[in-house]
Amino acid sequence: MATATTGRRRPGPGRVAAALLGSALLALPACSGGDEPAPPDFAPRPAPVIGGEARNVILVNGDGMSAAHREAARLEQQGFDGELAMDVLPVSGLQTTAPRDPDATVTDSAAAATAWATGQKTRNGSISVDVDGEWLTPLGREAKAAGLATGLVTTAEVTDASPAAFFSNVADRDQEAEIAAQYLQDDGPSVILGGGADVWDADLLAQAEDAGFSPVTDPADLDAGGDRLFGLFAGGKTYQVSEGEEGDGVGYGATVDLAALTTTALDVVSRDEDGFFLIVEEEGVDTLSHDNDGAGMLAAMRSLDAAVRVALEYVTENPDTLLIVTGDHDAGGLTIEDPDGGENEFPVAGSDRAFELDWSSPDHTGTPVPVTAAGPGSDALAGSYPNTYLHQVMRAVLID
Repeated sequence: MATATTGRRRPGPGRVAAALLGSALLALPACSGGDEPAPPDFAPRPAPVIGGEARNVILVNGDGMSAAHREAARLEQQGFDGELAMDVLPVSGLQTTAPRDPDATVTDSAAAATAWATGQKTRNGSISVDVDGEWLTPLGREAKAAGLATGLVTTAEVTDASPAAFFSNVADRDQEAEIAAQYLQDDGPSVILGGGADVWDADLLAQAEDAGFSPVTDPADLDAGGDRLFGLFAGGKTYQVSEGEEGDGVGYGATVDLAALTTTALDVVSRDEDGFFLIVEEEGVDTLSHDNDGAGMLAAMRSLDAAVRVALEYVTENPDTLLIVTGDHDAGGLTIEDPDGGENEFPVAGSDRAFELDWSSPDHTGTPVPVTAAGPGSDALAGSYPNTYLHQVMRAVLID
C-alpha cells in the first residue's frame, strides 16, 4: 500500500483504463462464420494499478439500492435539477450482482457482500466462505493484519450480513453470535457502531470488555478519544420496521443518526497513519423496499445521503481516500412513474410536480446497481463489471 510518505509513482488513469480494456478484449471468445459462439469465458479482471497516492477506503452501502431508489431520492430531496451527495462523485459505473448459488439467480446480502469482501462469488446466506464452505480472507481482516484501522457503521445489527462479510467467516449468516465472537479477535474491527444488542449476551459482552471494548447504548456517551469504539443502539435494527399493510408508510423512524455515527467513526479510524478501511451501511433502504414502503424508503435514503455527505467532505479534505457509494443489490423492483392517483405519490422538491413509486416485488431482483466513486482508484470503477471487481479495486488501494 502506498502512503503519502512513500513517493511511489503509479500509472495515471489513462494507462489504467487502457490496460483494463485490453485485458477485456483479449478475453473475448472467438467467433467466425456461422459457428455457434462458445459461452463467454472472461479472464478475471486484473487488480488495477492505482493512480495517485492512496491510503484509505470508505465503502458506503445503501443496502437494496439501485438506480430507481437513487433517482426517487434525488427528485424528493433535490428536485429536477438538483443532485444528491452521492451524485456529485465524479466517477460512475455499473455492477452486476448474481451469486454462485445452485438454487438462485438473484443474490442476497451475504453473497453480495462476500463478493466485495473476498473477490469471490458464493452461495446466498454464506459469509466469506466459498461455494464449498472453505474460509476466504475478508478484506477488513486483511487490512487490520496489514496495520490499518478498520471499522463498521450500520443501521442494521452490527452482525448483519453486509458488515459481517468483511470481518468474519460463517457458513450461515444467521450465526450472529459466532460473527460477534470473531469481531473480538485481534484482526476484528476497532470501531463497531450500529444495532443488534440482542445478539450480545453477557458472555459476549464480557469478551468485548476483555478485548478492550466498552459497549455503550447511547450515541451521546461515545468517547472518540481512544482507538476503539463499540456502540449498540437498538436490540435489532436502529429504525422501525413497518407493522401495517405493505406500503403504508409507517416505516423508518431512526433512533440514531447515521451521519453523526459516520463522523465519529472517521474521527477514530483516521488517526492511524497507515490508513483505514471503513464500511458505512444504511440498511433501511432494503427493509422498507421489501415492505414496498415508499415513504419509509425515502426517509432511509435521506439518512444515507447525509452519511455520504460526511464521507464526501472527508475525501475533499483528505484526497488520499477512495470513496465508493453503491448498493449490494436491488430490492423491490422499483420504478418511477407519473402519478395516477395511487398512494405512493411524492412531490418533486421545488416544483408543483409529483412522481409515483411502483413496486414489482417484495424481494430482491437481479437488476444491476450503480456505483459512484471519488478519490484515488475511482477511475478504475468506470464502466460495467461484476461486484467482485470492487474487491480488486479496494484491495489495490489498501494492500497492494
